[in-house]
Amino acid sequence: MPSRAVVARPFTSTPALLFVSLRPEQWTKNLLVFAGLLFGGRLLDTGALASSVAAFAIFCVLSGVVYLVNDIADRDGDRNHPIKRTRPLASGELSPSVALVAALGLGVAALSAAFALRPGLGLVSAAYLLLLLLYSAVLKHLVIIDVLTISAGFVLRAAAGAVAIDIPISPWLLICTTLLALFIALSKRRHELTLLAGDATGHRRILKEYSPYLVDQMIAVVTASTLVAYSVYAADTQTAERLGTTRLPLTIPFVLYGIFRYLYLVHQRQEGGSPAELLVTDRPLLACVALWALSVAVLLYSPLGG
Repeated sequence: MPSRAVVARPFTSTPALLFVSLRPEQWTKNLLVFAGLLFGGRLLDTGALASSVAAFAIFCVLSGVVYLVNDIADRDGDRNHPIKRTRPLASGELSPSVALVAALGLGVAALSAAFALRPGLGLVSAAYLLLLLLYSAVLKHLVIIDVLTISAGFVLRAAAGAVAIDIPISPWLLICTTLLALFIALSKRRHELTLLAGDATGHRRILKEYSPYLVDQMIAVVTASTLVAYSVYAADTQTAERLGTTRLPLTIPFVLYGIFRYLYLVHQRQEGGSPAELLVTDRPLLACVALWALSVAVLLYSPLGG
């Protein structure tokens, strides 16, 4: 029986441990809900902004619920993981029964808020929660399906942002989000394989179906597809007509640098295990994403974009 990790935390209260288990450091992933607001021309609409913020908060709670359930199910295996063993459930600091009750309560509250805001948002939120719970229970054990499910979770975040402010869901938004999410998910798989080496399958059974070479081939395909999809979207005449600017291709260099920087961090720095953490800790990557968002906002909402 593996020994439990001893974790020195500055707090031991149950609410604090529950909050840690919701993984707030991962909530940057939910910023995708603002994509519809930005590209839908509603960024300066205070009502739409408020709805997007509410949708962001709802998805932060829902993703936290998924993390709680996943940690409950995987707590025994996580005790053998060099990083995951410090989580409150894996270390034994947080009771599984308490975590389960909290997950149920938070899930009901978040879905209720989503349906109250917009019925469509409620349906997308329920689909997201169901899909990710299925991932925790079954889908994460199916090769290729596991990374496709993670990607679908990102797509549902983006779709929720569009539904929350009642704008059409652009096919390009779904395509680019799918490809970028696959790129990140596959990069995470590669990091797990290289970090855990020969012990990989002992920590996550599905890793035995992958190899660094296979994952690298998949990443190569998805990387090229992501760059081509965004470039075609940015240069498309229909995009220019809908957004009111022909200068969106000026943002392509930021996408190029961001993807290449991420690949550099994964391959040369052996990072990528936590994409959300990487985004806020790697300054060049953070600056790239911030400059991309700023450039898009300037092009779409100022006279410079005409």
